[in-house]
Amino acid sequence: MNASALKAQFIKIRSNKIFELVVISVIIFSALLVGAKTYEMSATLISVTTFLDWFITFFFLTEITIRFFAEPRKRDFFKNFWNIFDTLIVLVSVIPADDTDMAIIARLVRVFRVLRMVSIIPELRLLLTSLIKAMPQLGYVMLLMFIIFYIYGAIGSTLFEHINPVLWGDITVSMLTLFRVMTFEDWTDVMYETMEVYPFSWIFYLTFIFLSAFAFLNMVIGIVVNVMEQENEKARKEKMAELGEPTLSDLAKQLTDIQTQIQQLDQSKPLGNTTNKISN
Repeated sequence: MNASALKAQFIKIRSNKIFELVVISVIIFSALLVGAKTYEMSATLISVTTFLDWFITFFFLTEITIRFFAEPRKRDFFKNFWNIFDTLIVLVSVIPADDTDMAIIARLVRVFRVLRMVSIIPELRLLLTSLIKAMPQLGYVMLLMFIIFYIYGAIGSTLFEHINPVLWGDITVSMLTLFRVMTFEDWTDVMYETMEVYPFSWIFYLTFIFLSAFAFLNMVIGIVVNVMEQENEKARKEKMAELGEPTLSDLAKQLTDIQTQIQQLDQSKPLGNTTNKISN
């Protein structure tokens, strides 16, 4: 079998839906195996899990090799972040470190093999990509939220420190208490405690909750959803381009061209009639 035929076989295997399902199943089984190792097991089960772990590592190594040789241009394989991530995880998993001081690191690396689910399933990649691209916009919202936390933390520490030093002893502890209030974790107990000394302290809590839990968190959700819609539209356009189907923008451009041609024809008709009359 020549190189081109072998490459065609690799491409066929990589594009096979059954192969993708098998890879996903092995990733899920790998996650279950990592969880099983956290329990106490007999020597026999330890031997079985060790054998299965090496089998999974060999399977992932084979799968990465197939994907690499199926790439039309080998240099483009490492231009994809997920390919680099998968390769690093698999290569580190191959290193035998179970009987050395690196055993804990080796186990942690095997935990990260579960993240390969993201690189395999396009929908998960889209979600993670949307979250990463939303980070710059989320950064400003988080900065503004930190400012609100800092202001309210300073106010809470100044007013309520003598009431409960454990919750309001300094500004860092006060901000941690405010995070508890924002997540609604027994926040009424904190409020009623300060209301015994300051009856109108409920204003402090309600305004903070409206700003943090209602306003800023909804802004975060809105930003993520907006970016996700943009990424969905981008992915849809790329898929239609691969299939050769026209997008809405292409159809709109074609419609505009047709309208322009019709207008040009309408404008040329009177000129043609006038020319005929002059010739007559």
